[in-house]
Amino acid sequence: MRRHLLSACTAFSLLIVAPALAESPPPPAQAASQPFTYTDMLVANRLSDPRVSPDGRHVVYAVRATDMEGNRGVTSLFIQSLDGEGEARRLAISDGGANTARWGSDGALYFLSGRSGSSQVWKTDATGSEATQVTNLPLDVNAYRLSADASKIVVSLAVYPDCDTLACSVTRGQAEAARKSTGQVYDRMFVRHWDTWNDGTQNHLFVVNADGSGEPVWVTRGFDGDTPSKPFGDEGEFTFTPDGEAIIFSAREAGVSEPWSTDFDLYRVPASGGERVNLTEANPAWDTGPVFSPDGRTLAYRAMRRPGFEADRWQIVLMDVATGARREVAADWDRSADSLQWSADGRSLYVVAGDIGQTRLFAIDVARGSVVPITGPGHVSAFDQTRTGFVYAMDSLTSPSELYVKTFRGREMPRRITSVNPQLAERVFGEAEQFSFPGWNNETVHGYVIKPAGYVEGRQYPVAFLIHGGPQGSFGNAWSYRWNAMTYAGAGYAVVMIDFHGSTGYGQAFTDSISQHWGDRPLEDLQKGWAFAQERYPFLDGDRACALGASYGGFMVNWIAGRWNDEFQCLVNHDGIFDTFAMGYSTEELWFTEWENGGTPYDVPEAYQRFNPANHVRNWSDPMLVIQGDRDFRVPTTQALSTFTALQRRGIESRLVVFPDENHWVLKPQNSLQWHNEVFGWLDRHIGSQD
Repeated sequence: MRRHLLSACTAFSLLIVAPALAESPPPPAQAASQPFTYTDMLVANRLSDPRVSPDGRHVVYAVRATDMEGNRGVTSLFIQSLDGEGEARRLAISDGGANTARWGSDGALYFLSGRSGSSQVWKTDATGSEATQVTNLPLDVNAYRLSADASKIVVSLAVYPDCDTLACSVTRGQAEAARKSTGQVYDRMFVRHWDTWNDGTQNHLFVVNADGSGEPVWVTRGFDGDTPSKPFGDEGEFTFTPDGEAIIFSAREAGVSEPWSTDFDLYRVPASGGERVNLTEANPAWDTGPVFSPDGRTLAYRAMRRPGFEADRWQIVLMDVATGARREVAADWDRSADSLQWSADGRSLYVVAGDIGQTRLFAIDVARGSVVPITGPGHVSAFDQTRTGFVYAMDSLTSPSELYVKTFRGREMPRRITSVNPQLAERVFGEAEQFSFPGWNNETVHGYVIKPAGYVEGRQYPVAFLIHGGPQGSFGNAWSYRWNAMTYAGAGYAVVMIDFHGSTGYGQAFTDSISQHWGDRPLEDLQKGWAFAQERYPFLDGDRACALGASYGGFMVNWIAGRWNDEFQCLVNHDGIFDTFAMGYSTEELWFTEWENGGTPYDVPEAYQRFNPANHVRNWSDPMLVIQGDRDFRVPTTQALSTFTALQRRGIESRLVVFPDENHWVLKPQNSLQWHNEVFGWLDRHIGSQD
């Protein structure tokens, strides 16, 4: 889970119309005739993970297509020339399943595939016509990284840590699967995490020779913890040293404190096995993302300062490999770095960071600490360097991810090189505008308003008031396959989204301000933002509006039901918190609730009750749709059941939709379709889309 009416005020607005596509002109406007809908969104292709070939001539990327009949996603690898010549080509090796493509310095393209019956590392050449198996391990490879000379591969496998061999882990897994009794025994937490119960395995690293010789070397043997971390870690958490003689990895020791600790450290361990050295023991907070400079003399990584706070600012630290001396780069830059890459000359670091509703690629001068934005409006999700600049995946409110090419210092507009969703050129999107207003403490707060597709001047439209989760998150200029603002615009609704205090991309103090203030400062921002939007945009019909949110947004929906219960004609609550006190004892990542409330439920019970929606149920009156994934262990199902019970007991119109096989998100295509049918049906019933 990563969340007085306003009269006259001063504000500015920035018009943003199809920002990603504006950098590479779309087909003629007259080609578009039908509004974009959630069914269009569900079947749209999903581009990700661009990787530039060693010779700098091509980029390989993944495209996930949706098989609605099969109720699954199907991923293929594509290759595209970076000079703009020729069409993108699907690699034939995709037929057997292929993902996580990585170029080796030997010119081969490595990837993961389950075509042999388990997930293993395979390779092909640039033609992608034939696949050769590289690893043949008895367990699935869940992440991997190549050494600089491509002679070694470090792989992550889920093993029983007290086993001596991989064969032991295989045998134990088979025995567990065959066991007749079903009882599970736990002596410590995590008992369950995100959407899975703890089965006793941990992610550990093994080094194998790329030529298949020798035996795997268990380099993290004896370490009590996961690398990469669960549930969302990847190979960005570990790397070879430039000479291939050692591994640097980020991990947290589990012990008995894992559910309330964010103390991830960087460790160095020989690739041949041996003693681990903790490189960041002095920092009790999070350290991760190790990347070596081209000359191998400097290790850059991202670090937080405050233990227990997962939304702290990611600072950039440089460590001298020889001496261990370290310094922070761009210490005064009030943004949080999401990723790091060195420039080829070692003089710059390239990072992605949220920035006032956008997510941009930045260049940081390592010596001076100066920061320069490289990309403009839009959301950069991934990037890689070419010989002359960058190729990056970028999306926006009006476009899923496409690849763009830009030179290092050129002032020319980026050049779009892919078109994975040409059918969307025939769809009409709403026009989006960013605005700002004085919110809590008279500080500037930003938001977005979106006109319905096919907007007609002079008409009023019902409103979907979307509230983001996190709460340290943002509803910015980005595409989503779960909460996509343009699906509401396509259905005839106007959309208002407020990046209230606590949102990311506006400076760390702004993000910090929500902790221990879940129900006052953000609510004031939402109230003032809603009032400002209605005053500024007369096409918003304030008498036909519905508030919708998930996770923290779902908490806020419950909070609105009791504290601002005369404003909206309906509410939608997805995986939202009903009882903050019970949440402190039932969620899995305890560091989150303990930081946000200033301690444990038994030490500061009054903090958990201060903004507890359960304490204001007597004021509830608005119709509410409640949705829950039963495998959501972040906000457990009891929260949704309690919400629905309160509504039913109060005699309030309500509906509960439970997905037994979904987690905090709804991921399966058919489930997502049902989710949207329920949500839009609820809106249509209570506020009605414009005819």
